[in-house]
Amino acid sequence: MLEKTFDPKTAEPRLYAQWEAAGAFAPTDDPAAEPFSIVIPPPNVTGSLHIGHALNNTLQDVLTRFERMRGKAALWLPGTDHAGIATQMVVERQLAAAGNRSRRDMGREEFVAKVWEWKAQSGGTIINQLRRLGASCDWSRERFTLDEGLSAAVRKVFVALHKQGLIYRDKRLVNWDPHFQTAISDIEVEQREVDGHYWHFAYPLEDGSGEIVVATTRPETMLGDTAVAVHPDDERYKHLIGKAVRLPIVNRPVPIIADDYADPEKGSGAVKITPAHDFNDHQVGKRHNLPLINIFTEDAKINAAAPREYQGLDRFAARKKVVEAFEALGLLRGIEKTRHMVPHGDRSGVVVEPYLTDQWYVDAKVLAQPAIKAVEEGRTVFEPRHWEKTYFEWMRNIEPWCISRQLWWGHRIPAWYGPDGKIFVEETEEKAKAAALEHYGHEEPLRQDDDVLDTWFSSGLWPFSTLGWPEKTQDLQRFYPTNVLVTGFDIIFFWVARMMMLGLHFMDDVPFERVFINALVRDAEGKKMSKSKGNVMDPLELVDDYGADALRFTLTAMSGQARDIKLSRQRIEGYRNFGTKLWNATRFAQMNGCARAEGFDPAAVKGVLNRWIVGETAKTARAVTAALEACAFDDAASGLYRFVWNTFCDWYVELAKPILNGADAAAKVETQATAAWALDVIFKLLHPVMPFLTEELWDKTAELGAARGEGLLISARWPDLAEGLVDRAAEAEIGLIVAAVSEGRSVRAELNVPPSAKPALLVIEASDAQQRVLETNAAVIAQTLRVSEVRFEAQAPEGAIPYVVEGATLALPVAEFIDLAAERARLAKEIGALSSDIDRTAKKLANADFVARAPEEVVEENRERLAEAETAKAKLEGALARLEAVA
Repeated sequence: MLEKTFDPKTAEPRLYAQWEAAGAFAPTDDPAAEPFSIVIPPPNVTGSLHIGHALNNTLQDVLTRFERMRGKAALWLPGTDHAGIATQMVVERQLAAAGNRSRRDMGREEFVAKVWEWKAQSGGTIINQLRRLGASCDWSRERFTLDEGLSAAVRKVFVALHKQGLIYRDKRLVNWDPHFQTAISDIEVEQREVDGHYWHFAYPLEDGSGEIVVATTRPETMLGDTAVAVHPDDERYKHLIGKAVRLPIVNRPVPIIADDYADPEKGSGAVKITPAHDFNDHQVGKRHNLPLINIFTEDAKINAAAPREYQGLDRFAARKKVVEAFEALGLLRGIEKTRHMVPHGDRSGVVVEPYLTDQWYVDAKVLAQPAIKAVEEGRTVFEPRHWEKTYFEWMRNIEPWCISRQLWWGHRIPAWYGPDGKIFVEETEEKAKAAALEHYGHEEPLRQDDDVLDTWFSSGLWPFSTLGWPEKTQDLQRFYPTNVLVTGFDIIFFWVARMMMLGLHFMDDVPFERVFINALVRDAEGKKMSKSKGNVMDPLELVDDYGADALRFTLTAMSGQARDIKLSRQRIEGYRNFGTKLWNATRFAQMNGCARAEGFDPAAVKGVLNRWIVGETAKTARAVTAALEACAFDDAASGLYRFVWNTFCDWYVELAKPILNGADAAAKVETQATAAWALDVIFKLLHPVMPFLTEELWDKTAELGAARGEGLLISARWPDLAEGLVDRAAEAEIGLIVAAVSEGRSVRAELNVPPSAKPALLVIEASDAQQRVLETNAAVIAQTLRVSEVRFEAQAPEGAIPYVVEGATLALPVAEFIDLAAERARLAKEIGALSSDIDRTAKKLANADFVARAPEEVVEENRERLAEAETAKAKLEGALARLEAVA
């Protein structure tokens, strides 16, 4: 017999160990099994499980468990990313906290050994946390982006792309983090709104005839100015185009150029141009062939390109000195306070500088073309489909991809330099030496490039490198291309696009057939979670408090394709109660001798109630299957919820009680067997979403499924129930009972009929068949609707509230239990309040300015409020109409 309650704390680790011991996570080696594969978006090795990980990995696990139960060779391949800058930062901080030598004091080899040591001790945290969530990854295939196999793949790809002219070295502007002294990607740049100033500087015309005023938030960059731009149609400056100003402090002439980048409506209409320290200015500089003057060192101090008195100053000290110099020269024309967005390194927290430096680049434009075509042709499909627009926008405007990083932890670039600067790109040092020997005719000392590759480069190979490429492994042949990628919208460009480009280039096929973009998890009010707001929800805390299944079901149920998830503890608690409801229904079945008979055939049941539940079970199985096939996770979860809570627990169990307690032995045996069969199907359908609870129920109800012969639930066969199991006659009969009770309950609730009140249920008009159904089931209807009896009348008496279900007219005489006039007044007042609320909200949403300016979550909140108010109003109007119709 089942315990009174399910205890996730003890059951979850025990069940997970049982699955692992049984080898249940590995794909079947049956060669006839259709392959299904997902590669996990590798979390950073430094990471801990956050709510976004919980959502993303829950959805992947739902799909994997579903396809595994369908008999496919289901592989969910796990692993972690070496996370170059994040990992290096963690270890550097640990060294500093322990009072040890710095990274540079230690030297590269010793420091990298320290990082590997840290990885061995602490790098598995997030993997263990994924286990707690129930992730059924094949841990025997776990990969790490710096393991030897993946490292060999990275080197091979780099060398191949270089030999094809698609990787090259170039001097370009990058996002430069002065703290870590490395280039960083756009995703590692965090825009922060800060208080600042616009300083208005006057640049004297070189001929002494006047001045041009420019404004800047970064005065120190004027030391690298090489032009002043004005709009070609700006009448104020047309006569100055082609002339020059003399740059104060630096005392060099710079040209006045005409360029559309200058906005006549903004400030003075003239813009200082610093091509080496601003991305927009850099484009202007390229159009006009301007010199690029880099004024910063790698740690953002002023270098030798500036006057001597500025050299060696920190950029912010130089800023102050420049402003003071302009004031002393009488050229400071104003200071204006502003709040503006300033880029910061997301790890270092320091201001990022656009910085001109030599880096390695991938010719992404060439690689992007096949990747664009693959999505255009539908070989890879994004869901929701609107994300394809984002993908195309990025890919069609793609820039060269900077792949080098000035770090020590990561894939070291396989390039060696000869004494004359000649570069030899090879997979190994031995091959580089051989190439150098051939080039020089004798041995020369070589120096390997100090830089490492962008983390996104190695993770871009993830779908095929993890399966053994460049070796032609059985896994690669069987599981590439993968079926689904589940990931967040924020890395469509940084990761999804790179995998598409590299997968097509090296495997001549897309890396995945479907990309499901999961939602963003927000707090209960729709606000983005952040530590500063104090609204972060720790998934492991939620697992501790409610169990993994409750969190998993919540995230699955709320994963609609067109909305973000508003997560609250109340919601998770509600889905824990759902699990409890199923547990209690199963205990009820046990206590009432429900057991699946040998050779039980659901198509052969005779009782109306049993024919009905068999049909409802078949409909649910088909609907859940279709939803999971379409990645419609919310539809799958809501279908399961409705069936388990409403159809099975609320209706079937209640309607079965008279049979289970009755004298008809044959009906009782059939109902016991049918209930056991339906529960077995429920356990299977619910297993991908709530694996722990269902596995425990499956295990503890052996007598319910004596004829199973299927071992663990995780490996059981997915229900494939024929549409022919749906019995329309039984559906109509039980449907009438359900509708009569449900609508009757609504009438009672809407009119505030006290729970203790027991009016009669009157059948005013019904077909002969309907009358038979209502008469036969009168006792159970009276019990579930809380009425004194079911009685047939020719017409409704005064004070009775009529309602229509399935074409039959029923009525509840409630006048003696409520004040009809007072109820009319209450309903009218509530309808009026809702109408006012609807008008206010509708006007707000009709205001284009509000919709454009308000945060997205506020607009969505108003839309939801409007929909809820309209639904509530319609319901109350229906209740009022019933009152008005009272005889």
